[in-house]
Amino acid sequence: MLLQSVLSTLWLCVGITSAKSQPTVYMIRHGEKPRDPEDHGLASDGVKRAQCLRHVFGQGSGYNIGYIMAPHVKKNGEHGRAFETVLPLAKDLGLTVDTHCKRNKVRCVAKAIMSYDGPGNILIAWRHSTMGGIEDELGALEPIEYPDGR
Repeated sequence: MLLQSVLSTLWLCVGITSAKSQPTVYMIRHGEKPRDPEDHGLASDGVKRAQCLRHVFGQGSGYNIGYIMAPHVKKNGEHGRAFETVLPLAKDLGLTVDTHCKRNKVRCVAKAIMSYDGPGNILIAWRHSTMGGIEDELGALEPIEYPDGR
C-alpha cells in the first residue's frame, strides 16, 4: 500500500515537471502495387494490407495514432497507393489523412511532423525510396536504406 502511494506521488511529480513528450513516428511503406504500371491503385494484397493495418494501428492497439500522413495524390490517381493504404484506418479512427506534401518533398513531411502538437502518435505511409530522406530531415543519425525488392 505504501509502495502504491509512493509510486502515485512519483508519477504525479513527473507529470508536473515534464513537458509534453514528443509523439512517436511510425513509418510504413504503401501496400503492394499491381503488376500493371498504369494502375496507380493497390493490388489485392495491398488492399488486404490496408485492412490489416486497421487492426494493427486501430483503436485499442496501444499505438495511439492521432495523425496520419501520405503523399499528395495527383488528379489521375498517381501517388495514391500510400493514401489508399491508410485510408481504412483513418476512417476507423475518425482522422483525415494529411496529403499536403508531395511525395519527394521530404522537408515538407518533416516540417509537418515537427509542428504536430495534437494528441497521439504519427503514422506516415510513404514510398520506400523517400522514407530515408524523411528520416534524415528529422535528424536521424543513420537513416535506413529501404530495399526496392520488398
